[in-house]
Amino acid sequence: MNGFYTDYAEYMRRFFPDHKVQKISVNTDAGCPNRDGTLSRGGCIYCDNTSFTPAYCFGHKSVAEQIESGKHFFGHKYPDMRYLAYFQSYTGTHRKDVKELEETYLTAAQIPGVVGLIIGTRPDCLPESVTDLLSELNRQLPVFVELGVESMHDSTLRAINRGHDSHCSQNAIISLACKGLHVGVHLIAGLPGESAEDALDTVRQICGLPVESFKLHHLQILRGTPLHRMWTEGLIDVKPLTVDEYLDFCVRVTKNTPRHIAIERFLASSPPEKVIAPSWGLKNYQFTNLLINRLKQDKNISK
Repeated sequence: MNGFYTDYAEYMRRFFPDHKVQKISVNTDAGCPNRDGTLSRGGCIYCDNTSFTPAYCFGHKSVAEQIESGKHFFGHKYPDMRYLAYFQSYTGTHRKDVKELEETYLTAAQIPGVVGLIIGTRPDCLPESVTDLLSELNRQLPVFVELGVESMHDSTLRAINRGHDSHCSQNAIISLACKGLHVGVHLIAGLPGESAEDALDTVRQICGLPVESFKLHHLQILRGTPLHRMWTEGLIDVKPLTVDEYLDFCVRVTKNTPRHIAIERFLASSPPEKVIAPSWGLKNYQFTNLLINRLKQDKNISK
């Protein structure tokens, strides 16, 4: 608890008051409708999925093998650690029939030490049969659905080749919450053509919907992505944020986020060798410390 906003650890204690919990990423090779031609090809212009997928998720390992590898990786920190199976890579509910999804999720849920599931997906990949399944699983253990929303401005969503609009995001959030699921969203600041006010408007809109948490990070230009090429060739309006600009923005975000909504993180964690701009050389906890200091200064000035 930091006194300024609800962080993810505080949020998790609502569900697991007696144990520390750690996410273990799981890759099911579900693919993405924005890459395989279902919606489009090439994906979102900024995306490099390998930049946030741990090494233990590759190599054709089964779900159980990936989770056991993750437990081995993290287990030395805290012997009593509990785990959340995090279906992170690509779109977790894409191109899978409900029976296959059920078997996959139950496999993860039945592994000793796993106390919850996190399903990363898109707002347009949640048919009722899938939300019904997730709702049923949520009666057995907490199920957190993490939606890639990015922006609530349709012109921005078109510019980044997102493949869905803001109305789709709003409907998905409401539908999931109505079925008792724990909804989190992913947002990006500094998207093409967006000002800080535009990004803050997205945060305000999200906070007016039944979400429990959100992840926020600044836009990074990653090597080899369509965004990298477009930026290099001057085809797109992207001005990489400075640390101070982003700190100022995050201060405003915390002030506009109700305490019942947790902010999981403020910083992307792509491998440094992939990052073209902005390259700050900061880890998430280092940026968070800078932000807390800025919030303390802001509080003292306003007294």
